[in-house]
Amino acid sequence: MSYKPSQKRRDFLKTVGLGAGAAVAGATGGTLLPTGALPTLVKEAHAAKVSKLDEFYAQIGKYILLTPGKFTGTVAAHDLASGRTLAWLSGWNYGDTNPIMHHLAAFPSPDPYKGFEFIVNTQGGKNLFIYGIPTTVKEPGEGFKIYRVRYDGTKFNLVSDIAEKTGLGLGVHVTTTPDATGFAVADGQKDIFAEFDLASESVRAAFFIDWKPNNPDLKRAWVDGGTMTITRLKPTLPGGKYDYVGTKGTKIDWELVPGGELFLEENKVSGSRQTNTVALDAFVYDPRGRWGALSARLAGVAIIFDRQSWEPVIALPGAKGEPATLPVKKTGADTWEVKLDKVVTPAHQAGFSPDGKHFLFMNGVRQNNIMVWDTSNHGDPTKWTKKAVVEDPGWRGSYPNTFHMVFTPDARKVYVTLWWPSPTPNGIAVVDARNWKLLKSIDIGPDMHTLAITYDGKYVVGVFSGYQKTASGIVILETRTDEVLGILPSVGGHHDCVIVPKTLEDLRCSRCTTT
Repeated sequence: MSYKPSQKRRDFLKTVGLGAGAAVAGATGGTLLPTGALPTLVKEAHAAKVSKLDEFYAQIGKYILLTPGKFTGTVAAHDLASGRTLAWLSGWNYGDTNPIMHHLAAFPSPDPYKGFEFIVNTQGGKNLFIYGIPTTVKEPGEGFKIYRVRYDGTKFNLVSDIAEKTGLGLGVHVTTTPDATGFAVADGQKDIFAEFDLASESVRAAFFIDWKPNNPDLKRAWVDGGTMTITRLKPTLPGGKYDYVGTKGTKIDWELVPGGELFLEENKVSGSRQTNTVALDAFVYDPRGRWGALSARLAGVAIIFDRQSWEPVIALPGAKGEPATLPVKKTGADTWEVKLDKVVTPAHQAGFSPDGKHFLFMNGVRQNNIMVWDTSNHGDPTKWTKKAVVEDPGWRGSYPNTFHMVFTPDARKVYVTLWWPSPTPNGIAVVDARNWKLLKSIDIGPDMHTLAITYDGKYVVGVFSGYQKTASGIVILETRTDEVLGILPSVGGHHDCVIVPKTLEDLRCSRCTTT
């Protein structure tokens, strides 16, 4: 049935049309124009008034930036070419009573403006109480969702909760496989990571990491070394599901915050299995496809997995002065172990260069530096060697933490977040990835988190977060000059961001190879 406006509405529309025409006539000093001329005239008038703000956005290029809103419970898409928010989604609408939108990764789309997909996960439980955010909630929802979301050119559509479907609720970093057929998610409270198949939304492989300290005293549980056990997980519930939804399987009550690697030994984080925690962070991919690296923060090592056999093959200790590799011993059909006689320093973020020739690991708290491996031998990670250490005299004590990173597509430079606790201003370090020297440091704002890069290599985009109730924004940095081009508004605070890739090649410097 077609809709016909009432007589009153038709009269109103005529009046509005006459008023608009008269306004244009008055503005142009002429007579009343026919209605058909209005669209052209308005378009020309708009074109003549292109603002400097429009010019600012236009120079960045047609890219869509995704940002999860952490405690706002939302995720949004920003059009960097216009400043518009294209779409947003809230977990509250779907019955999620604790949607702490945390990390995300996007899949390539030839034209993201017409549609794309991404994965965003949530934390849950007592993570609501991190940083003392005011709340009247006494029993927070369990959370730990893994949402698959599709943009259809107009709005976001929640496709599925893969955590509910598979039984694996994981809440930390999300990374896309280099061929974009799957994705990985890790969790630092449960010490579990898994790779998922996108098409079937099933689990390709899942592993549980546990720590047995040499010294059970909480203060010495890591520094005195221990044994890290790696166990392949298998479904235990009907329908091939795992038994780790919500907060089930958590060793500690909330995630170790940035720079909080010593909080467990200082007994600032509660939990049922404190001394058995390694605090997994992310599984990042060698862009050449076969290998992946799993970051174990408290052990200060990255475990390299062969994605063909799905077995761990070698461990990389990040600390300066330690060997390049540690052996992984197979102890059963689905178990392996790594022995450490000491842990010199915790570590955190890790990543591969876009060409796969280098692997970086961020040492924090006790050694604030960046360890660099030569990974050009793609056939055998046991032959990977330590090549350089990025250091600076100002990186002393617990802060700044060398934190998140992003490479330029040509692998010539890497940009690294320098993190201090809020409200101290945070910054970005610019590193020459050929001689591994610090080029400059740039102050930005509080709670600087992940970085992304436009895939033409011209601009670095980063979020500094307001989820600790302080200032927030999206910084745009020009890579040619390494100067801040400007700050875009962004409310609510973010802990991650990613620019939607258009090709598989774009994934080499996206949320696939680095975090």
